Parts: sequence; structure tokens; C-alpha cells
Amino acid sequence: MSKRILITGGAGFIGSHLCETLLNQGHEVVCLDNFFTGRKVNVKHLLDSSRFEIIRHDVIEPILLEVHQIYHMACPASPVHYQFNSVKTIKTSVMGTINMLGLAKRVGARILLASTSEVYGDPLQHPQKETYWGNVNPIGIRSCYDEGKRVAETLVMDYHRQNNVDGKIIRIFNTYGPRMLFDDGRVVSNFIFQALRGQPLTLYGDGSQTRSFCFVDDLVSGIIKMMEKDDFVGPVNLGNPNELTVKDLAEKVIKMTESSSKIDYKELPKDDPTRRQPDISLATEKLSWTPNIDLEMGLKKTILDFKRRIELGSN
Repeated sequence: MSKRILITGGAGFIGSHLCETLLNQGHEVVCLDNFFTGRKVNVKHLLDSSRFEIIRHDVIEPILLEVHQIYHMACPASPVHYQFNSVKTIKTSVMGTINMLGLAKRVGARILLASTSEVYGDPLQHPQKETYWGNVNPIGIRSCYDEGKRVAETLVMDYHRQNNVDGKIIRIFNTYGPRMLFDDGRVVSNFIFQALRGQPLTLYGDGSQTRSFCFVDDLVSGIIKMMEKDDFVGPVNLGNPNELTVKDLAEKVIKMTESSSKIDYKELPKDDPTRRQPDISLATEKLSWTPNIDLEMGLKKTILDFKRRIELGSN
């Protein structure tokens, strides 16, 4: 059955892929974005559809719309952007989530919160299970995002318990793919952009820190599966459990782009997690979900997209 679906942050990297997929499934999609990190060009190809509309709006301010489902994706997700205005970032996670939960309560919509692996901080448990409470510095430079998302999760659970709001929580691990911003400060976009321009690849620390990279199409399928799953609030980890070092990733990108770039080592930023790997056994059990696209294939698609946009001169 066709639904009317609101996606906050819908013009962002992940949000735009979600808009596209849900539209292709025959739903009506309302994309809401304040265009801080979202880009109109990400959803430009969807504007011809009569089932798609776009609203410039900041979730910090309330909005009333009649919808069946809300995917609450709005929040800057990379350190460069969420530290640019840390007070605004935490407002987005707290006040924005209150506003969306209030809307869900008022119109009887199901709401899914896009939380993050950052709620685990610099984890002392490896890999990270949903039952792990995390190791977060509440007063550090990253806490506007980490703690903001932890409060957002608290709000979803309290609205669910107190007001019977049909809420769901996903924790997104490192995701990459087409439409990432060149300057978002995340390693995949940094490395590809630098390699294609023949610049040194900036590697923080000695490169031994690990990450697990999930291609955006895999993530979107997991997000939708979670939204459609009845009687399961979560939280649930969504990410690719294949762990590799950041140095290995840098070398792989140099090789795949046939770049002459070297690696430029810099000091590791404060509170940067040393290891990050999701335990996705709960997602596999509850949602029958596992990622399918390997790193080689995902990087190939991402590099092609970056090449195209560099040639066009657009971010």
C-alpha cells in the first residue's frame, strides 16, 4: 500500500538515497531539509515526480504534516560539520527529535530515528553490540553529536513508553557511496577526493585505527526493513562488519584511482575512536538483513561518482 512518508534531512547523502528508493517503491515522499549539509542537486532528479515534494525547513522549528511514516535523518553527521556549530548540532538532535516525536504522536505516524555508532564513543567492547552502553566523553568536542544522539534515543524510548508512539531506533555505522560531500571530513570522501586530485592523502594517527564501511544501498535496505518491522523498537546496529585499518583503505583508494598520491600522516584528533565494528547479529535475526556490496564494488561506484562531479565542478 502506498504511504505518505516524511524524510527529514532528505536532501542529504543518506536521506536522498532513501527518498529515491521509497519513491521507486510507489510511495509519496516529502523531503524536508534546511540545506546545511543537504544539497538540492541530490534530489533534483526526483522533482519531476508528482509523488515527491521538497520543503526547506529546520527541524528545530515545529512543523505539521499529515504522514504515515517519519524517517528522522536530519543532523550533520561528520565532525567537520557537526563541530562547525556544536550548539546547533545538539539542538537538532534534541529539539528536532522532540518536534518529530510530537508530530508522530499527533498524526499517529511510525517514526524511525537515525542514531549512530558514535553513541558507543571510543568503545571498550569489540565488536559493539546494542547492549553496550558506550564510552563517551560528555564534555569533549565530539559530544555535541554523540550525546545529542544518545538523548535522541532516550526521547524515542520515553515517547514510546509514555505516549505509545510507534518509534524505532537504528544505529548507523560508517557509510559511504555516491553523493557524499567532498569536504565532509570522513575518510572515504577525503581519500577519494585527494587521490583523484593527486594530493597527499591525509591520514590521522598511524593509520592502525579501524573502521567498517557499509555501502549506502545496503544501509538503505536495512533502514526500510527496520521501518517495516512490527513490534521491534530496537536499537539495532546497521553497518558492514568487515573491519579494516584506515591505512589499508588509503592504499586501496590510491590503487583503485591509479593515483600518484602519497600518504601524509597527521596527529590523531581528540576522542577519535580507535576501533569501530558493528555486531549485526540482531539485524540479521530480526530483519533478515546483511550487507551484500563488498568494499571493492562500493568504492568503484563511489570513485566514478566523484570523478563525474569533479569534472562538472559540483560538490
